[in-house]
Amino acid sequence: MLNEIKKEAGDRMQKSIDALKTALTKIRTGRASTALLDHLTVEYYGSEVPLSQAAQITVEDARTISITAWDKNMIGPIEKAILKSDLGLNPNTAGTIIRIIMPPLTEQRRKDLVKVVKGEAEQAKVGIRAVRRDANQDIKDLVKEKLISTDDEKRGEADIQKLTDQFVAKIDEATALKEKELMSM
Repeated sequence: MLNEIKKEAGDRMQKSIDALKTALTKIRTGRASTALLDHLTVEYYGSEVPLSQAAQITVEDARTISITAWDKNMIGPIEKAILKSDLGLNPNTAGTIIRIIMPPLTEQRRKDLVKVVKGEAEQAKVGIRAVRRDANQDIKDLVKEKLISTDDEKRGEADIQKLTDQFVAKIDEATALKEKELMSM
């Protein structure tokens, strides 16, 4: 029973890490990356589809993303999707190809992005702490139902804390890496 609780807690904590990493890829560093556009959807014949299903997205060079629409009628909707996104990017259209040139980041913008990164990291830590609280509550419930002893309870809570510490360290590591990336560009 304790192993099941630990495994479920570990899985849920990993999901928090995965969500953080996804959020961090959306924070742009001035370097072109197709991951910036992963979350964008575009209206394609009446339904919302991911941009990657309506166009080919490639990185031309360190500062340029190239988008080639599968259908030339999709150029306008793709441009709209990029403009209304929270990315602050300006698409340049030449025929059926849309190019996005990544503007260089100012020092102030870098500092603002570092604050955003720290906020995302804190959200992930809050999620991990919530998983820890739930797991500890599950362990306490097992003690109340007399399915495990108080020694098992202490051991289980210690294991959950170790797991929590490991995942918080992973968050700190990912955050430090992103901050370094932002400030070194």
